[in-house]
Amino acid sequence: MALTHFNDSGRAKMVDVGGKSATERVARARARITMHTDTLALIQTGGIQKGDVLAVAQIAGIQAAKRTWELIPMCHPIALTEVDIAFTLQESPPAVDIEATVRCVGVTGVEMEALTAATVAALTIYDMCKAAQKDMEIGEIWLLQKTGGKSGDWQRGESP
Repeated sequence: MALTHFNDSGRAKMVDVGGKSATERVARARARITMHTDTLALIQTGGIQKGDVLAVAQIAGIQAAKRTWELIPMCHPIALTEVDIAFTLQESPPAVDIEATVRCVGVTGVEMEALTAATVAALTIYDMCKAAQKDMEIGEIWLLQKTGGKSGDWQRGESP
């Protein structure tokens, strides 16, 4: 498969998506932040001094999806139609799972927006809780699913 982000001189370029058809596009991504049981309990009970950890992380994730094109050099600005961030608190091992779903009707996909949203939500949880615990771990960041576009639908576990 040829890489599309290089010009004839071998230098980086933004891909021309002008000739593509607008379709509904959806992407879901996941991130996980693991922590001590005590830190998870503080999140659950509202005991973090900075405020409501998950509410702030949700807003941060949404804002990150909207600004992905400013962070990732070859991403196009996209008119997003929906960004949703869901959190699942896990007892064993103690963790917060973050799932970001991003939608648009456009000519390019929203995979990077979903990945950015989940990652920034995890980073925000870290920032909100770092006074309670500095050795939290952010990991397991991956694309779960994407739909729409020329390449069609894809789900984690399938070949590209």
